[in-house]
Amino acid sequence: MSDSKALQTVRDEIDALDREIQRLVNRRAECAMQVAEIKREVEASDQFYRPEREAQVLRSVVERNEGPLAGETVARLFREIMSACLALEEPMTVAYLGPEGTFTQAAALKHFGHGVTTAPLSAIDDIFRDVESGAVHYGVVPVENSTEGVVTHTLDTFINSPLKISGEVALRIHHNLLNQSGDLGAVQKICAHQQALAQCREWLDEHMPNVVCEPLSSNAEAAKLAAADSSVAAIASDVAAELYELRAAASNIEDEPDNTTRFLVIGRQDIPASGNDKTSIMVSMRNEPGALAKLLQPLAEQGVDMTRIESRPSRRGNWEYVFFLDLLGHQEDRAVQNALAVIKKEAAVLKILGSYPRAVL
Repeated sequence: MSDSKALQTVRDEIDALDREIQRLVNRRAECAMQVAEIKREVEASDQFYRPEREAQVLRSVVERNEGPLAGETVARLFREIMSACLALEEPMTVAYLGPEGTFTQAAALKHFGHGVTTAPLSAIDDIFRDVESGAVHYGVVPVENSTEGVVTHTLDTFINSPLKISGEVALRIHHNLLNQSGDLGAVQKICAHQQALAQCREWLDEHMPNVVCEPLSSNAEAAKLAAADSSVAAIASDVAAELYELRAAASNIEDEPDNTTRFLVIGRQDIPASGNDKTSIMVSMRNEPGALAKLLQPLAEQGVDMTRIESRPSRRGNWEYVFFLDLLGHQEDRAVQNALAVIKKEAAVLKILGSYPRAVL
């Protein structure tokens, strides 16, 4: 068989596979619509988005993947299929920290797929408020960065909020220095969110030591400013570069190559167990010797793994603190239940912020 005939044979097979894939995807969409009808008629439910179910599906996709595509790549494809199918059942709106082009928007799309409508808001408080009021279905907020640590405002907002954590997103962060020309010599001022400036501190000190750095509310806001002023450069993402028609004067300028930000998905409902979950709690201990030890001891006794602990001022009095903890396991798990029951007896306040699936990708 000649090369041209061999190539045509493979192309014919690809065309046949494409037709079959399209047929199966549409069949899946029909099944999703049937699920919606059953929920409306039998369960009288209007809750179509099931984070625990989606996490289970994506884990299965990764586990059974045989290549040559990477498991993460295949999971992203299935995420978009599920997102498009869910949009047929219930169109959803997800709030994020705007403006358009921020990493928070990228995290929202990574978690929910492009079948949702994303709504940019100007502050973390606004995201909480819109989710609480029902103006949007869910919100996505940053909570910690692997280089610069916790986003304190997000934790502080949880103190008085009734919202639940519904999921988490881990997003690898790559920063680019963007301006109109792509020329470093044209840069007279660099703008970005304070976190981004901190994550690129060493690169900036080495390559732009005499250039003024100005913190703004977001990297996307900095990109908008750079698009309007040729003397300004922004630290922002590839998405922001495309959105605001900027060029990269330097790429991947973050100091840590594994720079990752964790985001939380916030909603109004408790999430059932998925089989691989986290539970986040907020605890205020009585001000007495050994208080922190009393908080941690039940976790050790029950074999519950604590993956993070942060302290924040309680706002009730000087030198009084609340602790935020992330635990492995769901609040319905026996070990977690037992540990939380003991902590509740010792704590002045115990608030379960939510149990939710661990990030799959």
